[in-house]
Amino acid sequence: MNLGDSITTDHISPAGKIAKNSPAARYLTERGIDAKDFNSYGSRRGNDEIMARGTFANTRLINKMVEKVGPNTKHIPSGKEMAIFDAAAEYQKAGLDTIILAGKEYGSGSSRDWAAKGPYLQGVKAVIAQSYERIHRSNLVGMGILPLQFKDGESADAHGLNGTERFDIDMQGGKLKVGQDVVVKTSTGKTFTVVCRLDTDPEIAYFQNGGILHYVLRKLKNQK
Repeated sequence: MNLGDSITTDHISPAGKIAKNSPAARYLTERGIDAKDFNSYGSRRGNDEIMARGTFANTRLINKMVEKVGPNTKHIPSGKEMAIFDAAAEYQKAGLDTIILAGKEYGSGSSRDWAAKGPYLQGVKAVIAQSYERIHRSNLVGMGILPLQFKDGESADAHGLNGTERFDIDMQGGKLKVGQDVVVKTSTGKTFTVVCRLDTDPEIAYFQNGGILHYVLRKLKNQK
């Protein structure tokens, strides 16, 4: 996806009503739940299947890859426009990792844990934004999603990126360092440098283990 400025945690993981034409509604309908009982994402936040389908389901989301405002995107291999969850599922079936392009203040608003969990379940591996809300950046790291930041004065638009490209991120064989520069190459021949927003040594360890939960479990296992 190619998102703009001030994408809030509610854009990423809405708490409101489950729309009747959404992937979450389809999931509930297939299990015999009547539309009058769909309720809200907030009331079903203990259900990972619903919350994964509700990620980026905000009807006010602006994704520059499609013309209309709403929870849709373009599935690049097929060229079809579809719900973001459905496109993510197609990429996961094909074994393709995905990233998010974003502007300033990505993840602003309330500290909502599903705003990091949901993208993780949709197969997002990295975010490249102009800036981050502090807690959301930390939550991304905790889920094993790599936060990268455009250099000052740079952006997706400035680099001519529209979200249809394939991205090759130089991960240094997993041996990333705090705040280091990372080189990104695209399928269109564009090369640019971003900043790794793993801001502390513990965050490096969390990311290298695939997130804080994996880190803790491995640490406990090694202590036995």
